[in-house]
Amino acid sequence: MKNTLEREGKVINHTKIEKLEVREIYKGHEVAVHTLTHPNLTKLDEREIIRQVEKDRENLESSVGYNVVGMAYPCGGVNNNDDVANIIKNNTSIKYSRTITSTHSFDLQKNLLRFNPTVYHQEWGAMFQLAETFIHLEANKPQIFYIWGHSYKLDIDNSWDCFEEFCRFVSKKNDVFYGTNREILL
Repeated sequence: MKNTLEREGKVINHTKIEKLEVREIYKGHEVAVHTLTHPNLTKLDEREIIRQVEKDRENLESSVGYNVVGMAYPCGGVNNNDDVANIIKNNTSIKYSRTITSTHSFDLQKNLLRFNPTVYHQEWGAMFQLAETFIHLEANKPQIFYIWGHSYKLDIDNSWDCFEEFCRFVSKKNDVFYGTNREILL
C-alpha cells in the first residue's frame, strides 16, 4: 500500500511530505543525512559510501536551505566502524554521526563520527530512570542526555502518550540546555 510501512506485523502510516513543504515543516529543527538508499555502509567501497552520504546531504540542503552537517547511520549498529567513520570524516561535509549503541551514560564523547546516544526511546524503564538521574545530577563538567529513536516505533506500539509523558517530565528545567545536535555536539 502506498504511504504505509509494515513493521513488526503492523501496517503504519509512512506518508512522505512534498519537497516544497520540507523547509516550513522542519523549520526550527535539524535534519540529518541517512544515506540515499539505506545500505549497509560497511559493505560498500569508499566511493559509494561518499556518494551515498554526499548526495543525500546535497538533496537535504536543497530542501531545508542550510548546511547539513549531521548524520544518523542507517541499518543500526552493523552499519558503522572506524573505516566508514574515517571515510566520512575525510571526504564529506559531515561533522558528526549517531550510532544506535546506547551508553546509558551522560559523558561527552571524543569521536563524533561514531557518536553513541545515551538511550533508545523504546527502553522506557531505562529512559525514565536515566532522566531522573540526569535531572538531579550535580555535574562538575558538561554532560549530555541523548535519546535516539524512530517515530514509527511509537505508532507500532501506540506509545505516543508515554513519550509525551517523558517529554513533560524532562522539560522546563532551568539548569538544562535543550538543543539540536549541532548546537550541542559542535
